[in-house]
Amino acid sequence: MDLSNLKPAKGSTKIKKRLGRGEGSGAGDTASRGHKGAQSRSGYSRKIGFEGGQMPLQRRLPKFGFKNVNRKDYKAINVGILQTLSEKKGTDTLDVNLLIEAGLVSSSDKVKILGNGSLTSKLNVSAHAFSGKAKELIEAIGGKAEVIK
Repeated sequence: MDLSNLKPAKGSTKIKKRLGRGEGSGAGDTASRGHKGAQSRSGYSRKIGFEGGQMPLQRRLPKFGFKNVNRKDYKAINVGILQTLSEKKGTDTLDVNLLIEAGLVSSSDKVKILGNGSLTSKLNVSAHAFSGKAKELIEAIGGKAEVIK
């Protein structure tokens, strides 16, 4: 066997129908596009979602919901994670830059500290927002919870 006698498997390829090549081809005349109408013309392209004049799905379904333009999205970090991070890094001051360095948040994220987990050491934490429980936990041990703008 060599490259000169390679062929595709039997039945794996089809011959393309050559349209508009005369009456004898069986696909001459209208070139299988039917008679008249936009679809028979060159350059025709139907709109996205067009269903042949039937009311399209996106117009049949009702509008619902609400998008609050003033919504603030926060990346949630629990105090338990802060505890392990402070032990790992050997520091008692945690800020957003340290969380970015650790790969917990991206530079564009706003950070909110939540109260899940436990604290064993005094921490000074600065973040964009704190839950009530998280602030309570941090301050109960003698740490500081500083809100940054």
